Order: sequence, then structure tokens, then C-alpha cells
Amino acid sequence: MCGLTGILLYPKRRSPEVWRKIIDIHTANFVFNEERGREASGLAVVQADGAYQIFKQPVEASDLMNMAGYRETMSTIGEQTVCIVAHTRMPTKGSRWNNANNHPIRAGHVIGVHNGMISNDDCLFDRRRMPRTGEVDSEVIFRLLDTVDPTIWNGRYLHLVQERIDLLDGTFATLSIDIRRPERLLVLKHLRPLCVHYEEDWQALFFSSRYIFLRKAFGRQVITEALDSGYGLMFDARELVHSGNQPIQKFPIKEAGN
Repeated sequence: MCGLTGILLYPKRRSPEVWRKIIDIHTANFVFNEERGREASGLAVVQADGAYQIFKQPVEASDLMNMAGYRETMSTIGEQTVCIVAHTRMPTKGSRWNNANNHPIRAGHVIGVHNGMISNDDCLFDRRRMPRTGEVDSEVIFRLLDTVDPTIWNGRYLHLVQERIDLLDGTFATLSIDIRRPERLLVLKHLRPLCVHYEEDWQALFFSSRYIFLRKAFGRQVITEALDSGYGLMFDARELVHSGNQPIQKFPIKEAGN
């Protein structure tokens, strides 16, 4: 069990007051998810041009947020920021003392966070001869996604992503960004919790493994905003004004063994 949090942001100028509110909610959401994993924590901030910063350590979220690296990473948030993702870890495979096992994980062009467990990661790494940085099972998800070029947006991209995801045996909720198309956030949800809320005034889409946090932060409507299990969903920061909490594209994830 791990905790995921994220914010997808329409890239634009915002008042200092709005930025403070967005950052405060991110931090509160991050710490609220600490109950789901205290062994390690981390976050990534991604800009519209593909630049990014990651900070993670084998400590719980409430300790990480007091570290200089956390403050430095948060200081990069501004009008060109399109995505913030964070993770609180309860390890199932891979020591937290090897920081490559902690999240967010960078696998080539892909930065992602995962809650769940993949049982056939070793087999997939061997069969597809992909590079591997750590021992954690989560890495295989983002290595598979890295093999698909998101700049080829001709109707085939999500089909190829679906083919890769259908290779996985296990359970997962993920948030991931490919820095080749950093405005797009791919969400995978298969038998693990993940909830979403779009705050229209801020043009910001918030994600959390704990719907109760979003409900407390934004009101009762969040109870109806749990994402359907068994789907991959693509959100686009530049389309938030029109799409709100709805993905721009969606595909089914097969059940293991089917």
C-alpha cells in the first residue's frame, strides 16, 4: 500500500495567493497520504518544456517536507509548471535504502509513481531486455511506457500503451508523465484507489489515493469523482479548461490472465 498525489495545471499566470493555496493543498495531501506508506517519500515537478526536478528520500513525507531538497524542488513551481506528482511508500519489493527503488521513478523519458504490486516484473525485464536501475517492481511499468513515443499522436499511441500495460500481472494505480510530451498525464487504475477533483477557478486537477482528503479540501462532490477501475486515462494540461476532470482519451485494462 502506497499513497499517490498529483496536480495537473493549466500553464498560466496565477496570483501569489492562488499559488499559495495550490502549494498548501499539495503539501497537506502529501502528508495526509503518509498513512499509506512511511518508509520513503518523494515528489517531482515538471515544466511545460519538459524540464523537471525530483527529490526523494527513505523518510516519511512529514520529514521530507522539512528538507532543503524538498524546498528547492517546490521553489521551481511557477507559471510554466504543468504537473506535480508525489508518493509515500510502503515497500513490497526493493529496499528503501537504495533510493532508485523509491518514487517518483524516472525510467528514460518517463517519470511516474505507483501504488500496487506487479508480479511478473522480472520476467518482463528479461524478455524485453529493458534497462533496470533498481529492484522495485514498479519500474517495469514506466520502462514499458518509455518504449512508446508520445510525439506520434496519430491514434496509435494509446493503442501501443494499452498493449504494454496488458503485459502486466498485478494491481496498480499510477500517475506518469513522459517529458517528450510533458503536458499529458497518463493515469492507470486497476484495483487500487485513486480519486480526482477539478478546481475550475484555479484550472487545476488534483489527484489523491485518499478521497477523504479531497472531500475535506473541496467538498462533498469529490465523493462522486473516484476514477473508474480498469482503465487507462489520458489528461492534458492544455485542455483542462474544456475537459475539467474528464480525460481526453480512455482505454480498458485487461484483467490478469485474460
